[in-house]
Amino acid sequence: MPDVPSLVEALGWAPWAIIPLYLLGIGTAVDAVMKSRTPQGSVAWVFALATLPLVALPIYWILGRFKYDDYIDALHEFDARIASGIESALQTGVRDLLVQPSDLHDGEGLREKGEMRAFGEMATLPFTCGNDISLLIDGKATFDAIIPSIESAETYVMVQFYIIHDDEIGTRFQKALIEAAARGVEVRLLYDAIGSWKLPRRYLNELRQAGVHVARFAGPRSWLKKLRLNFRNHRKIVVCDGRTAFVGGLNVGDEYLGRDEKIGPWRDTHLQVKGPTVQGLQLSFARDWFYATREGLAHLEWTPQAASGDDQTALVLASGPADELETCGLLYTHAIESAEKRVWIATPYFVPDGRVLGALQLAALRGVDVRVMMPRTSDSLWFKWVPYAYLPEVERAGVKVFLHEPGFMHQKVALVDDDFAAIGTANFDNRSFRLNFEATMVMHDTAFCEETAEMLEHDFSNATPITREDLEGRSFLFRFAASATRLFAPVL
Repeated sequence: MPDVPSLVEALGWAPWAIIPLYLLGIGTAVDAVMKSRTPQGSVAWVFALATLPLVALPIYWILGRFKYDDYIDALHEFDARIASGIESALQTGVRDLLVQPSDLHDGEGLREKGEMRAFGEMATLPFTCGNDISLLIDGKATFDAIIPSIESAETYVMVQFYIIHDDEIGTRFQKALIEAAARGVEVRLLYDAIGSWKLPRRYLNELRQAGVHVARFAGPRSWLKKLRLNFRNHRKIVVCDGRTAFVGGLNVGDEYLGRDEKIGPWRDTHLQVKGPTVQGLQLSFARDWFYATREGLAHLEWTPQAASGDDQTALVLASGPADELETCGLLYTHAIESAEKRVWIATPYFVPDGRVLGALQLAALRGVDVRVMMPRTSDSLWFKWVPYAYLPEVERAGVKVFLHEPGFMHQKVALVDDDFAAIGTANFDNRSFRLNFEATMVMHDTAFCEETAEMLEHDFSNATPITREDLEGRSFLFRFAASATRLFAPVL
């Protein structure tokens, strides 16, 4: 490696020009020490910023930050200006629907009560009863439920997706929003600028011209904050009239209905939600919308009502990089650690951090049926080797790993014992646990868990178990790529 004077000479820079660069690198290293998530991360950033600031500085400002500071500021403003009215309405309506750990039967035990207490402390809206939540399996069932709900909305529709494409289903979706606005329904669309980067301006302009309120998830437009490509709003939420909502793994695109010939069949899971948890999803949208537009939505329907169908207990966890605690990762870690019979996980991307990986290993070692299902075919080159990256460690402890086929499996589902099912937008990876804005529904209902188990059992029947021998039989380059994948785990 050339020394600093040689590098300065080679670049043709005067010493007075390079000194501020190194001072900026050292100053940024202080920021890394104060804000990095782990000691290992701090050491790596300090070394890189102090020795190679020209390379490390732009990477740090794009990938190194882990708190969305201006979103936190927006939440403080939201709380000061709007939240009190919303909370008053929520508390009035939800008081008789809240489920406290003390409400559980004696036979359900301290473990279950402890779980409910912990989950409730992290949740956007704690456990409530009176919910009617239905599984929507795959794209056709999902959009055949979402589109009619938009078409029948009477007062307002709020829609939030990470990815929206201008294709067949995207056109059908756009048409439903335009027709809703035409009949006087208040329609809002929030999209992520990174996930929907292919969406043409024409598509959005047509919505705006029809009276749809459109915003992208982006705060202040300063040049520095535009570099924060590592934070994405990965939520997929639809709320109609404050009484029906949808959340899950599907975005708006033809590939989500299995129409992409390269990917093939697309396996995914979404939820249709009725009952008080709708207000939890609506509150998540309202916060994101306020961040994007500074428009409060206190006039919406904020009084929860019990659904007329099933009486299910559920909560909403809207997690993200503005949280004081890493709530998404904590939720899964605690659920796994408390499992007694089974932990079944279906995820397109399995990149666990150390605490989650350890929880899975310990669960398997104490005899819990731990299964992880991933797709054999990935929609991303980065994740081609992911199923094999952690295979030796988890299999050694007794975790069973399965590859789903044919096509691509994109669902985000976790089932713990017969007690808890978690379904939403969060993948089982570092990005969803720490960097993305996500929305997860947690259902505490035996009948719903049985239905989820049946769904996953069918998926396991279309999956092939893999072992360390499968990895060891691969070429050296494949095994090296699988091991190297773990180096990029913090940003995958």
